[in-house]
Amino acid sequence: MGFLHALVSNVVFMAAATGWLVAQILKTIIYAFINKSFDAERLVGSGGMPSSHSATVCALATAAGIRYGGGSFQFAVSAILAIIVMYDARGVRRETGIQAQVINEMSSFFRNMGSPLSYEEKLKEFVGHTPIQVLAGAILGIIIAVIYCFAMV
Repeated sequence: MGFLHALVSNVVFMAAATGWLVAQILKTIIYAFINKSFDAERLVGSGGMPSSHSATVCALATAAGIRYGGGSFQFAVSAILAIIVMYDARGVRRETGIQAQVINEMSSFFRNMGSPLSYEEKLKEFVGHTPIQVLAGAILGIIIAVIYCFAMV
């Protein structure tokens, strides 16, 4: 019980976890509003608006900066992690999603032509983020960390 209590008492951890949760809920609501349908996979899935990856790591870095200071080891590690995660979400993972979309379109075209394909499922297209989605997640994470660090504790 001591570990669990320490974990939920950890302001930095809880700010990051709250950043992820709020981003996932917002992402699900925005998806349902735009597409006029609820998709439960959006609650845990990657991709979409806002970036939960960005919200999580920005909340982590912001809370570490508030709690331990800008010159601390904790802030330095979490800030570098945030930069890497956001760069990857916008770059490599976004390109992967675009490639998956093209492959799915080609697969559909060849399937309609009667050509047999070697795989059975469509590739996942929601894996990366646009720069706006990354920025929105970053801002959300920073706001959540500030609120969590100053108002909740």
